[in-house]
Amino acid sequence: MAVELRGITKRFPGVVANHDIDITVRRGTVHALVGENGAGKSTLMKILYGMQRPDEGTITLDGTRADLHSPADAIARGVGMVHQHFMLADNFTVLENIVLGAEKLHGIGAKARRKVVEISDAYGLGVRPDVLVEDLGVADRQRVEILKVLYRGARTLILDEPTAVLVPQEVDALFDNLRELKAEGLTVLFISHKLGEVLSVADAITVIRRGTTVASVDPAETTARHLAELMVGSALPTPETRESTVTDKAMLAVEGLTVLDPETGRPVCDDVTFTIHAGEVMGIAGVEGNGQAELVEAVMGMREATGVLRLDGEDISRTPTRRRREGGIGYIPEDRHRHALLLDAPLWENRILGHVTEAPNSKGGFLDPGAARRDTERIVAEYDVRTPGIEVPASSLSGGNQQKLIVGREMSHHPKLLIAAHPTRGVDVGAQAQIWDQIREARREGLAVLLISADLDELIGLSDSLRVMYRGRLVADADPAAITPEELGSAMTGAASGHLEDPDGPPAGPGARAPEAGSREPAGDAPGSKNDDHPREDGDTR
Repeated sequence: MAVELRGITKRFPGVVANHDIDITVRRGTVHALVGENGAGKSTLMKILYGMQRPDEGTITLDGTRADLHSPADAIARGVGMVHQHFMLADNFTVLENIVLGAEKLHGIGAKARRKVVEISDAYGLGVRPDVLVEDLGVADRQRVEILKVLYRGARTLILDEPTAVLVPQEVDALFDNLRELKAEGLTVLFISHKLGEVLSVADAITVIRRGTTVASVDPAETTARHLAELMVGSALPTPETRESTVTDKAMLAVEGLTVLDPETGRPVCDDVTFTIHAGEVMGIAGVEGNGQAELVEAVMGMREATGVLRLDGEDISRTPTRRRREGGIGYIPEDRHRHALLLDAPLWENRILGHVTEAPNSKGGFLDPGAARRDTERIVAEYDVRTPGIEVPASSLSGGNQQKLIVGREMSHHPKLLIAAHPTRGVDVGAQAQIWDQIREARREGLAVLLISADLDELIGLSDSLRVMYRGRLVADADPAAITPEELGSAMTGAASGHLEDPDGPPAGPGARAPEAGSREPAGDAPGSKNDDHPREDGDTR
């Protein structure tokens, strides 16, 4: 056995994160760990990596009892972790990032380079040591993180949500890398919310619910639906939207939007034009770093841009961000820790963020803490934010509950336009379903949504129209009813452009979306009806 955890219990003030957890991981296997946000997966992995100390229980590595006080202890015992948010310095080369903090192993010169190339070749990682990290795509950065861990001698790798930002082709390449690692006798602990992927790559699966292990299953003998039921006690949610609510009222019109990189002067958004109508979800697909973040910041007024922006017919091209917020733009940022929350502040103060001048947060030009507290209580109840109370810091919430608080905050101001950047990234199937339901409900009431996501099933399932962004330009469009994740992924890498469609055509069936009474499909920006029944070959029906 590579890893044996017995009776692991970890308590924090007001909450038991792990309770009597037992997990056994065999050497040379890929072992998946699945569970809701807040189920205790991250805490458990932090204990295994020496970042947290268990209150009770034992850790055994390769047959020997381990007492881990820090990540350095874990690394010395052959355990390494690749975090969901990469720990790389953009202005350093790949080689410099890998040797940083491990200079005593092989120095920082030719010997270190030879070792990096040797490990890269041995596991098929294809890492280039002299390239600046800022010039790498997401998938290449992830391989650098894996190589960093291997360079330090890890024989057991913990991967936290490794596919969250990858397109299907990159996921396939990652899984090939994992199989190479496994073939060489290494062990991989794989945390993921994407159950179809877990079933395709894992040799064993452990399910954690509410802080304790509830099942250990063989992937060959289970399904994504069964795993979801074990995780949350309910069926697997789907992002599919059953009916069209698109109207002919233009809510956001963008014409010729161009954003320049302040350092190089080159366009990172290049002559972008589109229209989103009331009741429409427009999805933008693209590998990260192709201008989506800059597009969102330009629409929010956070980044200087040229072109014309109209919100509900009003020109907001030169309107400051606060006025755009007050005018009806809701915003779910890509990085909730950096741009959506004050992690050390209580929940009720986080409820005020972005809406300081609006009711119920302020009255007569002054903040109204009492009303903000009461409304935070309402959001916690309505959006099922699991927390001991509204006075606890945002950092004490799991990722899914942080995201539900953010969604509740933004929806509470009844926006005309919601900008949702990766709204379900890093959240479990339960929180994912609740967020999808909130977006669908607001869409029925006439909300326009600009959806940016790396989850292609989510994009295809929720969107009324799809665009593909590549190198700052909108290069392709697609009818979500007639496109597969694989075809969309191909366009995201620049391999296809123009109008995309499934050569086999969309499947016919009773799930086809029918327009609601009183709404009609506009031409141009909102392709026609879409079919909802897209069974996946791997059994994942999301």
